[in-house]
Amino acid sequence: MAKFNALRSAYLVLPLALMACSNAEGPKTASAAPVANPAEKAPVPFPSTYKAYPGVATAIRNVTIYDGEGGKIENGVVFISGGKISSVGGPDTVIPSGTVVVDGAGKFVTPGIIDIHSHLGDYPTPSVEAHSDGNEATSPTTPEVWAEHSVWPQDPGFSRALTNGGITALQILPGSANLMGGRSVVLKNVYARTVQGMKFPGAPYGMKMACGENPKRVYGSKGRMPSTRMGNIAVNRQTWIKAQDYKKKRDSGKEYTRDLGLETLAGVLDGDISIQNHCYRADEMALVLDMAKEFGYKVSTFHHAVESYKIADLLRDNGVCSAVWADWWGFKMEAYDAIPENAAILHNTGACVIIHSDDENQIQRLNQEAAKAQADGRRMGINISDAEVIKWLTYNPAKALGISDNTGSLKPGKMADLVLWNGNPLSVYARPDKVWIDGALMFDASNPKIRPVSDFELGQPGEGDVK
Repeated sequence: MAKFNALRSAYLVLPLALMACSNAEGPKTASAAPVANPAEKAPVPFPSTYKAYPGVATAIRNVTIYDGEGGKIENGVVFISGGKISSVGGPDTVIPSGTVVVDGAGKFVTPGIIDIHSHLGDYPTPSVEAHSDGNEATSPTTPEVWAEHSVWPQDPGFSRALTNGGITALQILPGSANLMGGRSVVLKNVYARTVQGMKFPGAPYGMKMACGENPKRVYGSKGRMPSTRMGNIAVNRQTWIKAQDYKKKRDSGKEYTRDLGLETLAGVLDGDISIQNHCYRADEMALVLDMAKEFGYKVSTFHHAVESYKIADLLRDNGVCSAVWADWWGFKMEAYDAIPENAAILHNTGACVIIHSDDENQIQRLNQEAAKAQADGRRMGINISDAEVIKWLTYNPAKALGISDNTGSLKPGKMADLVLWNGNPLSVYARPDKVWIDGALMFDASNPKIRPVSDFELGQPGEGDVK
C-alpha cells in the first residue's frame, strides 16, 4: 500500500501538461463522401481516449449521504471498487477486508458536481488573459466549429474547479455571439495532455444555440442579418431548412458532399446531438420550442433562462431543463426581469432545475449558489430539502447531458465520481475534503501531494496553491 501511495503521489505531481489539447477545424470544409448505406455513420473523428486513473477499493463510513436523486442516508457507508459505486447503505453495510476505510464522521458525501455551462479552457481566465478562443464571431451560424478544438489543457481553472468546487465533469460550450455557435464537449475533470484524454467516454455531443441580444448585437453592429429578434428566428429557420435537405441527401444512399456545419445539424435532427440553448426571455424560449417542433428536434436545456419562472409549466410539459444562476440579473436588458426565486418556482412546478456557472470563479462554489437559490425559495414559502437541492448540481445536469446512466448519482454500477465534504455542502463554510473520479482519489485536502497543479503554473510563485 505504501508503494502504491508513493507511486500515485509521484504520478499526480508530475508536470501536468495534463488537461486537454486543442485541434483545429475550419468552417465548412467540404469533401466528397460517398455513402453506401444511409444507416452507416462515420466514426467519431476525435474519439475519447480517456482512461481512469488508478484507484483502490475504498469505503467511506459514518457519513451523511446525499445520493443525488433526492435521497439521504444518515450514518451511511459508500463503498467503491473497480472505479464504480459498489454499494450505498446504512451503518450495517458490509465492508470487505482489504478495503481502505475513510472515517467521514461529521462529513457529507455527494456525487461529483457537474457544471453544464463552462468555458474553461477556451475563454480568458484571470491567469491567462490572452487566451480567448470561445467565440467564432465571423458568421451568425457556425455549427461546423467544435469547442474541443479550442480547449487549452493547462487552464488552471480546471484544477481550481476540482479542489474548491468538487467539479468532476463539465460541459465546455462555444460562446453566444452566434445563433448556432457549434458543438460542445463533455469532459471528465482530470489531467490529460490532450482534449481526447479528458472527453467523457460515450457522452453525446451538444450544440450551442443563442437567442436574443447577443447575435443581433454582434451582427447588427456589422450591418448584416440578424439585427433583430425576428431576424434571429428567420436565420435559424432558413438554416434548419438546409439541414433537413442535407439529411435527406445523406439518407438517400447516394453520393453526397460532406458539409461540417450541416453534418452537425443533421446529427441534431437525428437525435444524436442535444441542443443547449442560451436564452433569457420567456417569450423567446416559447418561440424556440415551437421552432424545434417545426423542424423535429428537441431542446435539452435553456441556459441562463432568467425568465423561466414565467413559463415553468411549459418547460415541465416539454421536458426541458433550465440551467440558471442563483441571482445574476440586470447586466443587460434581457436579464432585467430575473428574480432570485426562479429556481425554486421551477422546482415547485415540477420542472428540471440546474445551477450552472458560466464563470471561472463561480464554478468553484456552485454548492453555495444552489444554497442561495434554496434560501430564496424558503423566503417565499417554498421549502425544498437539501437532498433535492443537491440534485440540481448532480443528477439533473447529468440527465440533460445524456450521461445520467453513468454518473450524477450514487447508485451501484455508476462511475465512482464523488465528493467528501468537510460539512454540509449547502453551507458557506463547506469545502471538498476529498474528490474521487472513477474511484481514483484526485484530491485530498490533507495531503499536499494529492492535488492537481496545472503544468502552466509549475515553477511560478505560489505554485500549487489552492486559490
